[in-house]
Amino acid sequence: MEGSKGLSSPRLLRLPFLLFLLLLSVAVLTVATSENENKDSSNFASEAEAAVSRFRAYLRINTSHPDPDYFAAIRFLRAQANDLGLESDVLEFAAGKPLLLLRWPGRVPSLPALLLNSHTDVVPAEPLKWAHPPFSAVLDPATGNLYARGSQDMKCVGLQYLEAIRRLRAAAFVPDRTIYLSFVPDEEIGGNDGAGRLAASEKFQEMKLGVVLDEGLASPGEEYRVFYGERSPWWLVIRARGAPGHGAKLYDGSAMENLMKSVEALRRFRAAQFDLVKAGVKAEGEVVSVNLVYLKAGTPSPTGFVMNLQPSEAEVGLDIRVPPNANTEALERRIAEEWAPSSRNLTFEFKHKVSVHDMFGKPAITAADNSNPWWMLLEEAVKKANGRLSKPEIFPASTDARFFRGRGIPAFGFSPMANTPILLHDHNEFLNKDEYLKGIEIYESIIKAFASYKGDTKDEESRAELKARASVSSFLNTYFEITSMAI
Repeated sequence: MEGSKGLSSPRLLRLPFLLFLLLLSVAVLTVATSENENKDSSNFASEAEAAVSRFRAYLRINTSHPDPDYFAAIRFLRAQANDLGLESDVLEFAAGKPLLLLRWPGRVPSLPALLLNSHTDVVPAEPLKWAHPPFSAVLDPATGNLYARGSQDMKCVGLQYLEAIRRLRAAAFVPDRTIYLSFVPDEEIGGNDGAGRLAASEKFQEMKLGVVLDEGLASPGEEYRVFYGERSPWWLVIRARGAPGHGAKLYDGSAMENLMKSVEALRRFRAAQFDLVKAGVKAEGEVVSVNLVYLKAGTPSPTGFVMNLQPSEAEVGLDIRVPPNANTEALERRIAEEWAPSSRNLTFEFKHKVSVHDMFGKPAITAADNSNPWWMLLEEAVKKANGRLSKPEIFPASTDARFFRGRGIPAFGFSPMANTPILLHDHNEFLNKDEYLKGIEIYESIIKAFASYKGDTKDEESRAELKARASVSSFLNTYFEITSMAI
């Protein structure tokens, strides 16, 4: 009987009710959590869709040469900057070629700033050879591929900078270093009136940069490619002269014969360099590349050329790319003595020749190892965003980064496009929207890491601390000397 009374006590009778309340609370919490997760997922999808939409809007602006609509691109980009609360300034170093410079002030103005550079121009496209119009920014719903000229080179990176900053702003992040973004013209035709003029300007000196990020290349594999230097373009024209003659006559020293001997020597050199790449001994960016871009000879006629006349003049145009560690003196001797010797009535002229050295006479490269804190920050930031860098490379062509490295400023070329075929300047250039969105995450991590780095300040503090310690030590030594003398 006493046991029955215990079971029917008020305290025990309340247990089922308390258990019911507990289960009800768990159920409510689960539903609320699920709703929040769905809401977060919906918000993320909406933000991603908006980011892709802005990218497509930028791609639809035709900034291809020879008549790029730079002003439309600048209006679009400036509107994005205003939306993000960034300071903006339009510079026009050359008439009709506006450059947009954005600024996000840092909390520590004494720290060297970060520059995120991109170019607004793109190369021409042949619409009839594309599956979709090159400036329509068509998004294939089946594959997620976004087709447009500039999708890889390099409107993607320019917008990824802005979208990364949009996310950092939303997270209330405040940079310690000032961040600049430059949207420059004319990279595809040499960059002299764009990044070249900027780097040579007083404005550039005022920016006090510590590091620059610029474009890289897509990677067909899982790893992201990164570039610490690039080959310098030497655009060379070789001209040959010789006696004219009948088309049927055999004789030595004709202009065409003299020129073709040079072409054969060039072909042998090119093959030897290419064999090093094919064998895996060197990467493409580590060899001197030589490519014929035009041959000019013959006497024009209404139907083409006079076929029974050997011309007195002929010339060949060459695109030579020279890595920063090449022996340029030896290459110039080869040009003068083997490719264009005056003994064969040959002359040569450089139409464009970029030095492989910076303004201090050193190879224009950026250290990509543990000696460079910017490299370590880049590697770690990519890793934090679940990415992985491949072995650092020398860019096989040239970019605007050369103008910054030429002034001794560290610069990396980096376009976060993995699992993507290299299609810059090709027909049907595309970038998958998921790769584009992943690239925004990557750059968000990089910008946050770079803008938060206080290495310079720590160095200054360390030096100040050491100086203070030395002063104290000197004072104590003097004090003890005086004290001992008094004793």
